[in-house]
Amino acid sequence: MNNIIALYIHIPFCKQKCFYCDFPSYCGKEDKMLSYAEALSKEIDNMKNKKFGTIFVGGGTPTYLSLEGWNILKKSIDKLEKNKDLEFTIEGNPGTFSKEKLKLFRSMGVNRLSIGLQAWQNTHLEKLGRIHTVEEFKTSFKMAREMGFENINIDLMFGVPNQNLQEWKETLENVIDLNPEHISCYSLIIEEGTPFYDLYEKNKLNLPDEDIERQMYRYTLEYLKDNGYYQYEISNFAKPSKECKHNLIYWNLEDYIGCGSSSHSYLYGDRWMNESNIDNYIEKIINKNSAIVHKKKNSKEEEMEEFMFMGLRKIEGISIEKFNKKFKISIYDVYGEIINKHKKKDLLREENGRVFLSHKGIEVSNFVMSDFLLSC
Repeated sequence: MNNIIALYIHIPFCKQKCFYCDFPSYCGKEDKMLSYAEALSKEIDNMKNKKFGTIFVGGGTPTYLSLEGWNILKKSIDKLEKNKDLEFTIEGNPGTFSKEKLKLFRSMGVNRLSIGLQAWQNTHLEKLGRIHTVEEFKTSFKMAREMGFENINIDLMFGVPNQNLQEWKETLENVIDLNPEHISCYSLIIEEGTPFYDLYEKNKLNLPDEDIERQMYRYTLEYLKDNGYYQYEISNFAKPSKECKHNLIYWNLEDYIGCGSSSHSYLYGDRWMNESNIDNYIEKIINKNSAIVHKKKNSKEEEMEEFMFMGLRKIEGISIEKFNKKFKISIYDVYGEIINKHKKKDLLREENGRVFLSHKGIEVSNFVMSDFLLSC
């Protein structure tokens, strides 16, 4: 296999679970770190005869994994065949960075960091369940720069409880002053099974109203554009040539493999996922050399749905020609009625052979994209 694909590596450990987080991550499992790293290393060793164009280590909080755990993983990651212009990202949270870990990351070929900040006000950070302060974030960011990292993303969140527009502006302005290469701005989503969901159900979560949240988003678009960041996806903004190549793999419905508990893979139309439970994951890798718990071949309809659903997240949208070639059918035969319906409402636009969300459509993107799900 000579195809260049993407690799996602999952580190499920957190020092503390954020109150809004429904990701497959766990706190209080530090005693499992080394046995997990050994199992994960063994799974990565299975990636022979594959060449990787991007590697993304997510979580959880990958930077919370112990240095000893990272040294175990390094041995396997170093053996992977990598493309010469590899993008290698590691996610981290302030308060879990150290010079020793950053030095190790550099020796592994890591050339991109994604640091979770979320807000510039310590009161909001505390209410979100974050483990760090703004000062700790600034220290971590400065440390990363001093260690030679020249491609850094900062994660931000708007529409959080009790947040006002001025506080969001303050967050953006302070982040811009740091001059990161990439900024991700997500609106808070209340997910089932989280502490925030329980508070929301009891009407104890004071969220900004919809108009304020839309003002926050519109200000984000204008302010980041004025400061040299162009929007290439609904929630992502980059300086020229600094887009996240790995995430574009997902949005373009291209091939990737996931290693680690809860990880997902998509390769040649097949989808599979790994065991979520850390103990079960370790046991399955040790005894069976595989932790796959579910595998299926995507139907043509599912492929079309995902192509549209993921592709419309990109500001440039989807290529009509690429759809027609990929599925050997005209996009209008499948989605003509839906495309025309949303074009009439100025939620979708069609120009230069591409279909994409309008500014108005981006604000109601979930509503528009849900129309592209085909009934079984």
